Amino acid sequence: MNVLTDNFSTFAKGFLGTVELTVYASALALVLGFLMASFRVAPVASLRAFGTAWVTVLRNTPLTLLFFAVLLGLPRFGLVLPFEVFAVLALGCYTSAFICEALRSGINTVPRGQGEAARSLGMTFEQTLSVVVLPQAFRSVISPVGSTLIALAKNSAIAGAFSVNELLGTYKTLSELGYNIVWTFVWIAVGYLIITLTISAIFNFLERRWGVAR
Repeated sequence: MNVLTDNFSTFAKGFLGTVELTVYASALALVLGFLMASFRVAPVASLRAFGTAWVTVLRNTPLTLLFFAVLLGLPRFGLVLPFEVFAVLALGCYTSAFICEALRSGINTVPRGQGEAARSLGMTFEQTLSVVVLPQAFRSVISPVGSTLIALAKNSAIAGAFSVNELLGTYKTLSELGYNIVWTFVWIAVGYLIITLTISAIFNFLERRWGVAR
């Protein structure tokens, strides 16, 4: 217990760092995932190809390798930003591929007649997708999207290896100070549990409110 009480500010700083990474990367992942899902079902072949390439490359690239590419590769091309921003980019882009596939699977559950009826009323593809299809698709993918964002929160631990302030990285400081490493990891696990249970509670609420009845 002493490791927590004696170093509460260190744990709090790491916890808040992980929360910030999770919130910002989740927002980016949801926006990009929505965009790529729209591309993947678009009537324009070039957009479908781009969306497919995005998902294929990111889903089959190890996240650690993507961190190396973003955090160490982009500065070589003159793009110099805080490591926290690079970490958000890596996490958000990686997770967006999984969000995209979850949304696309939801889109496929919407009867085709819904889209045809919307187009017969004069709606454009963008209007049909945003007003008719996606609201229905989202109801069926609330749980998968929530699970994906929980995975994002846990994946944020990789950022600590790249000098980004986050929860798992606190063990290095406390280990150097001579604290019991077992109890250090216990409290780190508690911190991640708080974050993941919070995300789970939010999406459970959304599913009860708007989810498809099973």
